[in-house]
Amino acid sequence: MVADLTITFLGTGTSQGVPMVGCNCTVCHSSDPRDWRTRSSIYLQTPETAWVVDTGPDFRLQCLKQKVTRVDAVLYTHSHTDHVTGFDDLRPFCHNGPLPIYASPSVMADLQRMFAFAFTQENWYPGYVLPEPRLIEGPFMLGNTRITPLPIEHGRAAAFGFLFERHGSKKAAYLSDCKKLREGVEEQIAGVEVLIVDALRHRPHPTHMNVEEALELSRRIAPKQTWFTHLCHELGHADTEASLPAGVNVAYDGLKVTL
Repeated sequence: MVADLTITFLGTGTSQGVPMVGCNCTVCHSSDPRDWRTRSSIYLQTPETAWVVDTGPDFRLQCLKQKVTRVDAVLYTHSHTDHVTGFDDLRPFCHNGPLPIYASPSVMADLQRMFAFAFTQENWYPGYVLPEPRLIEGPFMLGNTRITPLPIEHGRAAAFGFLFERHGSKKAAYLSDCKKLREGVEEQIAGVEVLIVDALRHRPHPTHMNVEEALELSRRIAPKQTWFTHLCHELGHADTEASLPAGVNVAYDGLKVTL
C-alpha cells in the first residue's frame, strides 16, 4: 500500500558536500555512511504524483542510488548552484512531454539564463530537457497536495521553503536554506507534522541557521518530528544525534519518512 506522502532525502549536505575535497577532518574521513552527504534535495511521492525539490550537482547519482524513475514536476527553492546545476539531468523525465518547473519569477529568470538551451529549445532534439515554466505566485496543487511557498531569508538570495498539505492536514514543511523566516511564516507552519530545517553547524553563520537556531525554531513550531538537513562537515551524525532532544533528529541521504 502506497503511503499518503513519502519524503526521501536525496541529499542532506551543504554546498560543498561531505566529505569535502581535500579535507582531513574526522567527519570527512568517517566510516559512518550517514556522514556522506550530497547536496540537499528531497523527493516526494503520493499515490497520484511525484516531484523533486531542487536538482543540485549530485542529482543524477541521487536518482540512481534511490531508484527514482518518476518525476512529474520540479520545485526550486532558489537559484544557488548547489540547488540547480543538475537541471540537465531531468532529461529522462521529459520523455512523455514537457516537465512542469515551479519557481519564483526571479529564480525562473535565473534558470532561463543558465539553461537557455532548454528554454529556447534551440537545436532541441528528442530526449533533451523540455521544461514547462510555472511561476510560483501563491499556493498551488500537485495532485491532491496543496503546496504553499514560504518566503525565507537566505542572505541576499530570494528563497522559498515549502509547506505540503494533504486533505487539510499540514504534513511537512521544508526549509533547506534558511537564516530567518519572513513575517507570518511561523504561523503558517505551526503544528506541522514534520519540520525539515537547515542546521548547518554549531557556530553562527550569516545565511544559514545553526543547530541552536534550528532547535529554537522547532520549539516554537512544535512539530511531531524535526529533521535537520543541509549539514556541513563540522557535524558528525552520531555525535550530533546524541546531543539532540526527543523528536529532533539528523537526516541522512536515503532516509525515507512516511506520513
